[in-house]
Amino acid sequence: MEKIDPKEKLTELMDKYKDLVFSVCLKMTGDYFTAEDITQETFILAYKNLNRFDPKAEKAWLCKIAANKCIDFLRSAKQREVATSEEDLPNVPTESGDEPLDKCLNKNILEELKENCKALPEPYNEVATDYFVYELTAKEIAEKRGSPLKTTQTHIYRAREMLKKTIRKEDLLA
Repeated sequence: MEKIDPKEKLTELMDKYKDLVFSVCLKMTGDYFTAEDITQETFILAYKNLNRFDPKAEKAWLCKIAANKCIDFLRSAKQREVATSEEDLPNVPTESGDEPLDKCLNKNILEELKENCKALPEPYNEVATDYFVYELTAKEIAEKRGSPLKTTQTHIYRAREMLKKTIRKEDLLA
């Protein structure tokens, strides 16, 4: 029997199944960044267990690892949730009571978000700006643009995904 080089096999598995594993993780967790992390964890665990690997079932094996990692994550996230009553919440001052530094930081973040929205291709830039910066609802944006609600919702979803990638890349470069 031929000896499998673990690094080569891992590279082969990642090239072949990274999109599938990521989509399983995204579907199960509903969060892009969590799905990225769990996808990496899946391939790390696969690498550590290549000696128990069945080449005939590699796709199923990786999907099972990803699903189990997602279930573990969701269970641990559920345990971290703590119900808080209204009176236990801290009294947050209104905007007029905000410190000047907080106002400046919020304004800078909003400006950066606005610039990222404007940088998106048409028609996502306008929809993203209306939704994320001006906080209009999907229904309000659809009425404003004279487009179907479902189309607007799809544009919002795609704009969100593009912004996540853009902001994520900037975070990595910073």
